Amino acid sequence: MKPVSAPETLTFDDKFPIPEISIIIPVFNEEESIEQLIERIVVILVECNLTYEIICIDDGSQDNSPHILRGLSLRFKNFKAIIFRRNYGQTPAMAAGFKYAKGKIIITLDGDLQNDPIDIPRLINKLSQGYDLVNGWRKNRQDNTLTRLLPSKIANWIIGKVTGVNLHDYGCSLKAYRSELVADMNLYGELHRFLPALAYIEGAKITEMPVSHHPRRYGKSKYGLGRTFRVVMDLLTVFFIKRYLTRPMHVFGLFGFGSTILGLILGSYLIVIKLALGQSIGHRPLLILAVLLVLTGVQLLSFGLLAELVMRTYHESQKRPIYRVREIIGSHQD
Repeated sequence: MKPVSAPETLTFDDKFPIPEISIIIPVFNEEESIEQLIERIVVILVECNLTYEIICIDDGSQDNSPHILRGLSLRFKNFKAIIFRRNYGQTPAMAAGFKYAKGKIIITLDGDLQNDPIDIPRLINKLSQGYDLVNGWRKNRQDNTLTRLLPSKIANWIIGKVTGVNLHDYGCSLKAYRSELVADMNLYGELHRFLPALAYIEGAKITEMPVSHHPRRYGKSKYGLGRTFRVVMDLLTVFFIKRYLTRPMHVFGLFGFGSTILGLILGSYLIVIKLALGQSIGHRPLLILAVLLVLTGVQLLSFGLLAELVMRTYHESQKRPIYRVREIIGSHQD
């Protein structure tokens, strides 16, 4: 870790005065690092003259982390700890942090000291230039090349191609958000790694900037190659949300209609050779395929209709609009 030093001077323009900051830190077995991290964050934010709160979410730690968090809540008046009953995962931890955060700007980072709090003022400065989300980029990442760096580069490339949001480092937890942006995002499963893509769906202006990254000093990584399957499944979910959230019938209907038409064509062909040529069709695998295609098509069309009803119920019950307004210009506008 670098020694604590005075961060760069913040230069917000008139439209973006110095905001209230919420720092969100998911914690899982970080007893050796979390106290150092909080102390360092406090020093930096105080030197920047920022009003802040720090929210740590203990995700069912099995070490002494909850006890340390209770002690920190007594030392720092702007500190809050949320203790989960068991381990739920990083996405629920992030969702809880977003729910309890009150700041105008929200900063997320890991609790293992690999992210450097000295970058927080730089992220805020970047956000004040009119962005809704600033994604950290661990340009000089201090991790194992074979097990971490290479899979990460491949995953970032695939995610960028599928979602249309090309970033160098989706996996970096150090990010800055405007609070109104996260208020519009509901997190499920393990979608925390796709927050930039979800923000893009909400119409956010996104950028990235290089941030510091330090070798792991304590404990061991909670991530590994075993998470690949879950990442792929979540990526499919994000792709569907991006393309078909408000029009699911378009995807189910396309495949359903195509399957039905193909089944009818094959069925018509079999009828012709049966009636016109007198050939037997009962033993032909083509007959089974034709019936299967028609049934599959009908099912997909039914799924599409049900999905349309579910989405209408979702939006109407929550009075959730299908659009996002960035600004309304003119005092006469409601």
